[in-house]
Amino acid sequence: MNETAPRVIKIPAKPESVRQAELQRQLRVAAYCRVSTKEEDQANSYEAQKEYYTDKIMSNPVWTMAGIFADKGITGTSVKKREDFMRMIRHCRQRKIDVVLTKSVSRFARNTVDCLYYTRALKELGIAVIFEKENINSLEEDSELRITLSGAFAQSESESISANVTWGKRRAMESGKATIQYKYLYGYRRGTDDKPEIIPEEAEAVRWIYERYLAGASTRMLRDELHEQGVIYAEKSPQWTLPHIKSILRNEKYCGDVLMQKTFQQDVINRKVIKNTGQLPMYLIENHHEGIVSREKYNAVQAEMARRKAAKSPSKRATTGLSAYTSRYALSDRLVCGECGTLYRRCTWTRPDGKRVVWRCVSRLDYGKKYCHSSPTLDEAPLQQAIIAALNTVLPDLDGRIRQITEALEAEVIPFPGSGMSLGDIDRRLAELEAQFQRLLEKAADDPIAYGDQFKEILEEQTALKELRATILAESREHAEADRRIRDAAGMLENAVPHITEWDESAIRQLVAQVKVLSKNEISVTLKSGIEIRQSISN
Repeated sequence: MNETAPRVIKIPAKPESVRQAELQRQLRVAAYCRVSTKEEDQANSYEAQKEYYTDKIMSNPVWTMAGIFADKGITGTSVKKREDFMRMIRHCRQRKIDVVLTKSVSRFARNTVDCLYYTRALKELGIAVIFEKENINSLEEDSELRITLSGAFAQSESESISANVTWGKRRAMESGKATIQYKYLYGYRRGTDDKPEIIPEEAEAVRWIYERYLAGASTRMLRDELHEQGVIYAEKSPQWTLPHIKSILRNEKYCGDVLMQKTFQQDVINRKVIKNTGQLPMYLIENHHEGIVSREKYNAVQAEMARRKAAKSPSKRATTGLSAYTSRYALSDRLVCGECGTLYRRCTWTRPDGKRVVWRCVSRLDYGKKYCHSSPTLDEAPLQQAIIAALNTVLPDLDGRIRQITEALEAEVIPFPGSGMSLGDIDRRLAELEAQFQRLLEKAADDPIAYGDQFKEILEEQTALKELRATILAESREHAEADRRIRDAAGMLENAVPHITEWDESAIRQLVAQVKVLSKNEISVTLKSGIEIRQSISN
C-alpha cells in the first residue's frame, strides 16, 4: 500500500504563450451594423458605421478584415428579414470569423430571444460578440446576464416606440385622416389633393365587374372573361387572379368610403397581421372621395356575396342540403323542395337510350326517404319551360306590374311615423328640458325632496322623447331600405324583355328569387320583385 500523501501540483497559466499563438495568426474580425429606417440622416449613420468599423479593424495589427455586414432600413425585432445578418451567421458557422464587433445590443437585435440565441450559438463556436456601447464580450462569464438585461431594455424600447406609433395612427383615424395604399388599389391613383383620383379606363373595368357579378357571373368567370377581353391588371402583373376580383368586389373604397383598421399587427416582435373581426374599433369615413360605383350597387354586391356564401356547404364531407355557388346553373341555389325545404341538385342519368338530365332533392339523394318522403324528380326541360311560362305571364304588362308592385311594397314596408315632431324639434326640446333640470337642481340644493315631482316630470318627458327619437331613426332606416327595394323591383322589371322564348341562365338569375317544387306537376315561382306565380308542369 502506498502511504505517500497525494499532492496537487499547480501548473501556472502562460498568457504570454497564448498571446504569441494569437500573434502567429491574426484574428478574423467582422463588424455588423444596422439602421432602422431609410431616412437620409439614418443613411448617413449607416455609411458612417461602415467607415468606422473598416478603419477600426484595419488599424489593429492583430486583426484582419472578415467583412462588414450591414442591413439598411430593416427592423431589428426579427432577424428573418436581415439578409446580411444571416449571411454573417453562416460565415461564422463556416469558421470564417473569430470575432464580431457591433455598436450595441439594440443594433444586434431588439428581440431578446434572438439576441440570446445567436450569442449562445456563436459562443459554442468560440466566437466572441463584442458590444461596444455596453462593453460586453459574449465569451466572458457574466456576459449572458448583462446581454439579457440590455436586450430586454432594447425590446422594451421597440415595444414603446411601436405603441406610440400605433397611438398616433389611431388618433389620425379618429380625426378622419385616411392612409391609402394606392399600389394595390385598382382604378384609382393619388390625386393632387392627396385623395383617390379615378383612372377612367380602369374604372370601366371595375363597373363591368360589378355589373357582371350582379348578373350572376362567378369570380372565376369574371377572371376568364377579363383575360379574353385583353384587360390587364397592372404592367408588372398583367394577369387577373381570383383575389384581385374578390378585393374589388369587397373594397368599400369603390363606393367612395374608407374603412380603416381592417387589420392590425399582433405585436412588435412577430409582426403577424391579423384580420380585425371586432378585437379593435374600426373607423369608417363616408363620402371620402368620388366613388366608381354607387353605394346601392356596392351594397347589392355585398348582399349577393353573402347569399352565395350562405348557399355554400361548410364542408365537402358534411351533407347539409346546401351547395357551393355555381354560376353555370341558375337553379342550383334557387330550386327548393316544397316538402323539406332542401335545395335540389342537378343530376345526369345515363340510360341505354341516352342521357337524361333531372333535378332531385338533396335530402332524398343523400338520405333516401328518411327525412323527405315524397319529393318528386323533375326532368330539366319541362321544368325550364314551366318557369319560362310563369315569367311570360308577368312580363307583357310591365307598366301595370310596376305600379302594382310599387303600391304593394309601399303599403307593406314603408312606415308612417305617428308623431308630428321632427328630429330637430325633439333635440331642441331635450335641450330645453336639460336646461330646466339644471336650474331646478340649483333651486333644490337645500331641499331636493320638495322638488321631487318636478324632477320626475322632466325625466319622464326626456325618456319619452329619447324613445321617440330612436323610433323615428329606426323608421327612417327602414324607409330608406324600403325605397331601395322598390327601386330594385321596378328597375328589374323595366329592364326585363317583354317575352322570353328560350332558357337564359342570366335572365333567370336577375328575375327569379326562388322556385319551390309543390308536386310533380306544379311549381311556385317567386320573383325578386316579390310576385309569386303558381305554374303547372307539362310532362
